[in-house]
Amino acid sequence: MKIGMVSLGCPKNLVDSEVMLGIIRDKELEVTNDPAEADLIIVNTCGFIESAKEESINTVLQMGEYKTQGSCKYLIMTGCLGQRYADELFESLPEVDAIVGTDSFTDIGWVIDQVMAGKRLKHLEKLESKNVKALPRMLTTPSYMAYLKIAEGCDNCCSYCIIPQLRGPYTSRPYDEVMAEAKALAEHGTKELIVVAQDTTRYGEDLYGKLMLPQLLRDLNKLEGIQWIRVMYLYPNNFNDELIAAFAECEKVCKYIDIPLQHASDRLLDSMNRYDTRAQVEALLDKLRSRISGITIRTTFIVGFPGETEEDFAELMDFVEKQRFENAGVFQYSQEEGTVAGAMENQIAPEIKENRYHELMALQAGISEELHQEREDAELDVIVEGFDEENPQLAVGRSCHEAPDIDGSIFIENAGDVQVGDMVRVKILQGFTYEMVAELI
Repeated sequence: MKIGMVSLGCPKNLVDSEVMLGIIRDKELEVTNDPAEADLIIVNTCGFIESAKEESINTVLQMGEYKTQGSCKYLIMTGCLGQRYADELFESLPEVDAIVGTDSFTDIGWVIDQVMAGKRLKHLEKLESKNVKALPRMLTTPSYMAYLKIAEGCDNCCSYCIIPQLRGPYTSRPYDEVMAEAKALAEHGTKELIVVAQDTTRYGEDLYGKLMLPQLLRDLNKLEGIQWIRVMYLYPNNFNDELIAAFAECEKVCKYIDIPLQHASDRLLDSMNRYDTRAQVEALLDKLRSRISGITIRTTFIVGFPGETEEDFAELMDFVEKQRFENAGVFQYSQEEGTVAGAMENQIAPEIKENRYHELMALQAGISEELHQEREDAELDVIVEGFDEENPQLAVGRSCHEAPDIDGSIFIENAGDVQVGDMVRVKILQGFTYEMVAELI
């Protein structure tokens, strides 16, 4: 019995996929990367915005074709899209044998048994008999890096976001459990540990009555073998002085702040149900830059939110121009049913969203290029991730200033005998918009 897995969406979803694969491995079933030879295929879907939903549906349909063209006998749909539209999808996708919700993916072994017994089912609630604290996990990331998920769900309830409905309330993992998994990952050979949750700054508040991320970073910093600790999804409203100190003082913690800001207009921030004003964000950014040496700040923005005026957008452009972020992702607002913003009047026309997207991206591209050029002649530690297909002497990697899959790369000339996963010292020769060129020192 061979099991294939396709994981879509964010790193948090990838961790869920790795847990499912670990459960499958413990059932002594074989995992294959080739869907054409799989007897059963699992698609772990994303349902965050329209483009992600389309990708998930298309992937499910593509995998369903292996039921007629390959050896596949069973198709299981897991993740956010299945959770969100279980009834509709169960009816409209007869090729799907089971739909598994976001709270019940750890029951995947039981679900596999059910479909192999000829049953077709929706399974959206966790089995009462399941009380597993430490779950198996089969890593799918390169051996030198791994994600560490410290919480599930979200309580922020931003007006544009469906995640609280799909993932439930914010629930921190017990501290000892997180540390035990991090230690196991370090012993496995992980060099870069990437801490993720829907909102990492809130970690521990629900379990311990206080924000525990600063202490977690200090304890992770003590682990042998780990060289970089990267933290993603740091919301600004809980970014306190204790957390700033942990970033500044822990030598293994990357001075990389991934902080989603979404806009700069106070009127729109309030409409988005965000907790901060522009003045509060600017004060935080000033504090971060003054207290954390060598800091890189990455953020995300939404253009075309309902009611966004030309004045609101001009304010956002002014904010980005003044703040000069190293990296920024820009998203066109996606009207999602079931959200507060989705029911708002004054939805913005698609062509206006498109124009504003390109205008803000062009501004940020120029800023990123200038900042990369300012790094020329600087020396950096870089983790090697691969090699150019046409030139094996040209290695590709990242420094602590770039997160995997979302930021640019560093191309290393005359790489010699370096191997994937090596940490090497380089000198930056040229900076471009999304990449830099370097040489080995």
